[in-house]
Amino acid sequence: MPYLSKIALNPRRRAAVALLSSPHRLHAAILSGLAVQPVTERILWRLDSNTPHRAEILVLTDSRPSWAHLVDEAGWPGADGGDPLIADYTPLLERLARGREFGFRLTANPVQNIPRPSRPSEQQAARLKDGADNGSLQRGFRVAHRTADQQLEWLLKRCERHGFSIPDATATPPAPGLQTDGQELSAGPAVTIVSRDILRFRKRPDGPRVTLSTATFEGRLRVTDPDTLRASLLGGIGPAKGYGQGLLTLAPLRTTGADHG
Repeated sequence: MPYLSKIALNPRRRAAVALLSSPHRLHAAILSGLAVQPVTERILWRLDSNTPHRAEILVLTDSRPSWAHLVDEAGWPGADGGDPLIADYTPLLERLARGREFGFRLTANPVQNIPRPSRPSEQQAARLKDGADNGSLQRGFRVAHRTADQQLEWLLKRCERHGFSIPDATATPPAPGLQTDGQELSAGPAVTIVSRDILRFRKRPDGPRVTLSTATFEGRLRVTDPDTLRASLLGGIGPAKGYGQGLLTLAPLRTTGADHG
């Protein structure tokens, strides 16, 4: 039975600062919330907000977790609003039906595969050197899409394979008296990039630096294949899932903004 959790951290506490500065450390802390170790189930998570006053993490697990260690070390133990929320994810999965629309949010690492990067990262440079030494450069390199247009195209190209489409946004009708020449109004796909970031961190103090280009998408989707979308919700979209990428969440459509979960 999958569970979706929301955990609030206090960015003014030293332990929270350390976790929020490194997706690698935060991932390890999240894995510590599961009783069965070593963890073999798929874990998806996302840092939904990170302000000087509050940080919220969404985590999707197969088994019921405990976040007491995160709250005690980096949250607000005993405070109003400090307890983590843990919800059964099954009811949402059962509401998926072909043609139904939801609001959605996704933070992802849009990438492409190329034979050789023009500006290799530290990890890629090390791999190029090792490959040149032993002749093993047969596999391509994963390179981030860096512009907003490229990142948006990356998502639009992958919708159908993940069981959904993104319909056109509703365009604002023209003011009275203005002509539209009989053409239908279209505002383009109903999705926007609400934030973009570049994450840089190291898994080990002496290890190569990891660099991730991320984009957070928000919009409206239409279910085209419930089973495939269900698998995408549970399995994530795109690479770098261990570093807080790929968690797709849905929310009921409303006339005003709605929380996603």
